[in-house]
Amino acid sequence: MIYIGKFFKGLWSAINFSRKLILNLVFFGILILIVLSIPQQEAQVHVPDGAVLNLNLNGSLVEELTYIDPVDAAFGEFFSSNDQPKEILIDDVVNVINSAAKDDRISILLLDLKSLHGAHLNKLNAITEAIVEFKATGKKVIAHGAYYSQSQYLLASYADEISLHPYGGVEIRGFANYPLYFKDALDKLKVTQHVFRVGTYKSAVEPFIRNDMSPAAKEANQLWLNELWSQYKTDIASAREFEVSNFDEKADQYLEKMKAVNGDYAQYALQNNWVDSLQTDQQLQAKLIEQVGTNSSGKTFKNITFNKYLKALNSQTNFALPQQDKVAVIVARGNIVDGKQKAGRIGGDSTAALLKKARLNPDVKAVVLRIDSGGGSMFASEVIRNEVLAVKEAGKPIIASMGSVAASGGYWIAMSADEIWAAPSTITGSIGVFGTILTFENSLNSIGVYSDGVATTELNNISLSRGISDKLSQVFQLGVENAYDKFISLVAAERGLDKEAVDQVAQGRVWTATQAKEFGLIDKLGNKQDAIAAAATLAQLQEFDVITIEQTLSEKDQFLKELLGSAMVSTLLEANSDSEHILEKLSVLFGGLGAQVVEQLNIVNEFNDPNHIYTRCLTCEVAY
Repeated sequence: MIYIGKFFKGLWSAINFSRKLILNLVFFGILILIVLSIPQQEAQVHVPDGAVLNLNLNGSLVEELTYIDPVDAAFGEFFSSNDQPKEILIDDVVNVINSAAKDDRISILLLDLKSLHGAHLNKLNAITEAIVEFKATGKKVIAHGAYYSQSQYLLASYADEISLHPYGGVEIRGFANYPLYFKDALDKLKVTQHVFRVGTYKSAVEPFIRNDMSPAAKEANQLWLNELWSQYKTDIASAREFEVSNFDEKADQYLEKMKAVNGDYAQYALQNNWVDSLQTDQQLQAKLIEQVGTNSSGKTFKNITFNKYLKALNSQTNFALPQQDKVAVIVARGNIVDGKQKAGRIGGDSTAALLKKARLNPDVKAVVLRIDSGGGSMFASEVIRNEVLAVKEAGKPIIASMGSVAASGGYWIAMSADEIWAAPSTITGSIGVFGTILTFENSLNSIGVYSDGVATTELNNISLSRGISDKLSQVFQLGVENAYDKFISLVAAERGLDKEAVDQVAQGRVWTATQAKEFGLIDKLGNKQDAIAAAATLAQLQEFDVITIEQTLSEKDQFLKELLGSAMVSTLLEANSDSEHILEKLSVLFGGLGAQVVEQLNIVNEFNDPNHIYTRCLTCEVAY
């Protein structure tokens, strides 16, 4: 026994020594990397005179950056992982273009859009407006790419010149809405679906109770998709100065035109006047070198990238007056869920806390609630709306500014604002309610697992392993119907509308903002800047600062961000791994199908309303 004790004692000492050694190696490794990275962090960004601003956007356009744990972010860079979402703040893009327009050092704006992901029209329009202002200064805008997606091409169409690689193409195929449907799959898995809903067009639960889109949903979706498609064509036709009819919507027309150019996509784009010229990257580089000269290395044209120029702007001192009146902007982006949530999701408690912070700040005289959400938890939505009312009661005007989507719960949190503003392409409405509970009693029974027992009342007869009784199902349906009545009653009261009129345009139906304005669901069409100006007008402000109120990092997160968020990882240990995000692998294997499945299931997985009642638009996603 003594020898056995000594053995385990020695083994533990060896394990403990190894643990301390590894921790010390990691600590000193990080310390060395921090020291090595300090000179680079302090280096100032140089903007060459007469440079080309290379707007090389990489990622998805968002109203608010998704929260990423500082440790995950640092080690994601360390291992060159693609797990973290690539996101670009729209405000950053607009700020860069607007600043470059007034910067004598910038002579040309180059749109390099190959890594820009799909985006809703209102996000793209915010950038096209900045491009128009840039062109108004007399400076030139050039777009060049190998391929242009629909989103990328909308931005490119505002350039003075569009060039395309001779082996490239432009993909303009219209908009689509094709959710996945799981009814048969759930039946095969013997999952019991308990669905409670109100609204003829409340199609949020259709993927779980049908194998196809209902006729009512098709009718409603076709209407707002056509409206978006009309806006897209009109914008491009105006920018390119050709007819709206210069888009192929019939397969036979497309086929005939492709035959005429022998299937050459680049020639097809040139013949359609979608692009001005065909040229390789090398030809474009030589052209820009001729116009602005070479950079310090002499290898390419004089330029500065989007991120470097943004860094240069952010390093400038801000001389805003600290005591000046302020209009506070609060971004509500993502699925609405109960409780506290990080940026990228709308937590009932956390978003209400941001509104409360604006309400209690004596310098804040007006508030803009910027919404980009298809909804979610009804309870969480009401928690946020209560704080909107509190802001109004404090005597501070509050404007709801709708982004790409402000539907269902997104509309719920907007309806009590003093005014509702939305872009013409904003998707809104979807005023309907549903509840859903999936139970697995049949699935478990099929593999020989059963649940049985006793309870003191019949009301405790709800379980994932036993299902829900018919009477309790009726109770749930009554609750959903009551929630719908509350929804349309609140809309009628807050918007000054007749309840029956609201019911007619509600029923879970989705509208674009131009359509919703006709029904009185919104007040005015305009972008975020218009909403900020309207808020200042209501507060009778002549001079004011605009501030964004966002969640502050905890002391631990702030320390880790400063410790690990430097350039140390990406610059010293770059590109040493081929790891890919699982969704990207699925996308490659199944053409985006895997990502679509996971995305839809993730939305359902986030449902955490305490009453299991939701106001969420699952069909508001568009294939751009």
